[in-house]
Amino acid sequence: MSKSPIRVAVTGAAGQIGYALLPRIASGDMFGPDQPVHLNLIELPIDKAMAALSGVAMELDDCAFPLLAGMTCTSDLAEGFGDVDWALLVGSKPRGPGMERGDLIKENGPIFVGQGKAINDNASKDCRVAVVGNPCNTNCLIAMHNAPDIPNQNFSAMTRLDENRAMAQLAGKAGVHTTDISNMTIWGNHSATQYPDFENVKIKGKAGHDAISDRAWLEGEFITTVQKRGAAIIAARGLSSAASAASALVDHVHDLMHATKKGETHSVAVVSDGSYGISEGLIASVPVTSPGGGGWAVHQGLAISDFARAKIDASVKELEGERDVIRDLLG
Repeated sequence: MSKSPIRVAVTGAAGQIGYALLPRIASGDMFGPDQPVHLNLIELPIDKAMAALSGVAMELDDCAFPLLAGMTCTSDLAEGFGDVDWALLVGSKPRGPGMERGDLIKENGPIFVGQGKAINDNASKDCRVAVVGNPCNTNCLIAMHNAPDIPNQNFSAMTRLDENRAMAQLAGKAGVHTTDISNMTIWGNHSATQYPDFENVKIKGKAGHDAISDRAWLEGEFITTVQKRGAAIIAARGLSSAASAASALVDHVHDLMHATKKGETHSVAVVSDGSYGISEGLIASVPVTSPGGGGWAVHQGLAISDFARAKIDASVKELEGERDVIRDLLG
């Protein structure tokens, strides 16, 4: 191996998303075809979870991935986040029957307090953190506040799954391939209030409305389908999104590690600097570009219509409410 391995921590590594994700990392899809990785696989300190993790590690061994330089399987956060360059926070408690979103936030919040502190104390000081476990925006906010020695700009939450879902819906409506869709922005929260921005999207390099003139569909069915896609998948398969979430995380990290193509943007939930009227300090999804290496910058200058403004403001209001619920966990 010509390059030194990078160390990547994955929480919830034996879960469904982890099971779909780990081979993609080990095969080079996330960090590149010439970048070796050492995987720090973290699970809950219970026998069933650790036994499952042992099985996952066996399968990774049996794949004989050329880029997999080693594995550490642990339930200890200090060991799991030790010297890592990337921390992928996938694991979280799922929302149960009758559980309100506020209840879920309170249940998961302390988990991300502990993970944030462990990252702060044990990870590389330039560690990049990507949060998937829901509610990911607010869990990211909690982890970020509990890791004061890691730059805020190193934290992100994943709305790439929503971006990919929106692209698939637009491609189907326009009769084109998803590769013909670009600059699909998801604004705000990874929740049913998110706003998939059809007014600034490009289809085959041109304004989206040139390919899709059905404004009623765009304002109605398109938005609600993207917002409720996760629930629809649970209803269909009896389980939440796993393969698509893992694939979206590969896209999320890959496109932060590699320079964005000129003229294109992607959706990432990052700490707000007040751009586009989003309250400073929230973790909110916005259009970003990356110079590579994990960095990002908010893409400025998009036109925001009154319709879009109302949708964005509603999602920001939800994020502010979530922050109020967990304010005591922000240190």
